[in-house]
Amino acid sequence: DFDYPPIPSRTILTPLPMAVSAFSSLPATAALPFTYEILTHPNPDSNLPPVQSILLLPTTNENDTPPPLIVVPHGGPHSCATTSYFHSYAYLASSGYAILQVNYRGSTGFGHDFLTSLAGTIGVTDVADVVAATNNVLSRTKGLVDGTRVGICGGSHGGFLACHLIGQHPELFKVAAMRNPVTNIATMVSATDIPDWCYVETFGPGSYDYTKFEPPTADQLQAMHAASPVAHLHKVTAPTLIALGLSDKRVPPSQGLEYYHALRAKNGATKTKLLVYEENDHAIDQPACDADHWVNAKQFFDEHL
Repeated sequence: DFDYPPIPSRTILTPLPMAVSAFSSLPATAALPFTYEILTHPNPDSNLPPVQSILLLPTTNENDTPPPLIVVPHGGPHSCATTSYFHSYAYLASSGYAILQVNYRGSTGFGHDFLTSLAGTIGVTDVADVVAATNNVLSRTKGLVDGTRVGICGGSHGGFLACHLIGQHPELFKVAAMRNPVTNIATMVSATDIPDWCYVETFGPGSYDYTKFEPPTADQLQAMHAASPVAHLHKVTAPTLIALGLSDKRVPPSQGLEYYHALRAKNGATKTKLLVYEENDHAIDQPACDADHWVNAKQFFDEHL
């Protein structure tokens, strides 16, 4: 039980110091079992900065063979991956996996034009950048990473990209694990708490009237579907793990369920797994559920990579 005891069983009150009188140095901790490197590759749009990625490499390998690679596009999409410590990636890296975080076009921190270049092209521009970053790493780290064992992992828009990548590039990505993924924008637009996201990311800036909500037209629904991972679901062969928070209002759990049932019918129960977390929202961050999800994800990668 990852959160035992769930509540304190005893509270001890003690006087607090009135002021700080001195500082002491903490002893140095042992080195982490992985290293990191910041990489870049040329942007297809020469007017924009290069696309950045962050590679974590395990420093120990029990089998003395190159580690498999797990690619992790961040969510948002307008956020970014950094070199800050992230327990889930540290867990996977210390378990023998190389981790590649990709700051695809649309990420924050690389200028306004880089940020706004994604809206209206999701499922195309971001997918291309993740594939290019993956191939860049595989070509630069020959012998250090096993290019025949590549997985994809992400949440929210990162889950959207994971679904897209196993559909558009099944030859590259052999297994996927996603959390609360956007899978069908056409069915999400009337159920999410951010319908503006569905319009702006599909059609570009200025496509949403923030003073009112109008149901999408038939043409808009068709375009939303075309920009969604479900448009490529028929090409998916990778074993897929989907984790859902039942209280998610951002990406309703119906998104993941729709994708799960379609994949299970196509690929069978042995290659499709669903994790459902009650009373968890978009982040799935209750301690016990967060731990359960990442342990299951690691076991899923162990089994299929």
